[in-house]
Amino acid sequence: MGFDELRTLLSRHVRPDETSAIDGLHIAKVEQPGPPSPTMSGTVLTVLAQGAKRLAVGDRVHEYRPGAYLVTSVDLPVTGYFVDVSPEHPAVGLAIVLEPSLIADLLLHAGPGDLPRLRATALPGIAVAAMTPELLDALIRLVRLLDRPRDQAVLAPLIKREIFWWLITGEQGGAVRQLGLADSNLSHITRAVRWIRDHYAEPFRVEDVARLSGMSPSAFYRHFQTVTALSPIQFQKQIRLQQARLLLVTHARDITAVAHHVGYDSPSQFSREYRRQYGVPPSHDAARLHNPAPGGLKEAYG
Repeated sequence: MGFDELRTLLSRHVRPDETSAIDGLHIAKVEQPGPPSPTMSGTVLTVLAQGAKRLAVGDRVHEYRPGAYLVTSVDLPVTGYFVDVSPEHPAVGLAIVLEPSLIADLLLHAGPGDLPRLRATALPGIAVAAMTPELLDALIRLVRLLDRPRDQAVLAPLIKREIFWWLITGEQGGAVRQLGLADSNLSHITRAVRWIRDHYAEPFRVEDVARLSGMSPSAFYRHFQTVTALSPIQFQKQIRLQQARLLLVTHARDITAVAHHVGYDSPSQFSREYRRQYGVPPSHDAARLHNPAPGGLKEAYG
């Protein structure tokens, strides 16, 4: 019954821009399947009330549907697509942005022994877990507030705290808890991820990024692969190709300039890696981006 009510509530309140009146709550509805779509995951809790989605990062593929939830604790380059979706049976779901400050506050208020010890090693940045009755109930009560504007300002922050509590005490709580810890392995890797995203067009040595993260090169490389499912160089390549695809929308006729802008010295290498990532050469993809086929996939959320 819970997912039926959640689906009804979400369907009633979905907006074209996928936002809602509650800060940090996004609602999406997708009626057409389509080809895999690259995007950044964000740091979110994602729940589907109907339909299913597959999300790939590196060599890992995660699938979630009603009865499960997906948590992303690092903003990663991912490729996602919906399955079991049609106009008669659309995918309907929500995403809630994870707030490190709120998680940190909950950790401060937790009593001794309330939470298990964190593992010494980093945890994967994306994980799927079984939905619990407590978490589903809190999610439904949060979405119900969209029908009660007067109560949102007071009750929404309280229910979000409850949702985050069920997350940090749940099956994937370790990864979520690391978001609220300033000196966790996840925070060090997140610092490196942010640096690579900001400097994606520049060559770098893994040793230098490890030093920026406050870790030895061997520990950094190991933790980075655990969290992101990619090596640092593979991560940079994913960001470069995603940025290139965005640039091709406005610079479709200047493939060489786009290649140089995102950090490739060799246009032929850029074309090879682009085709390997997206299945077509950049020139063909640019034409397709300018003239999209009707009914293409709308990327909803991670």
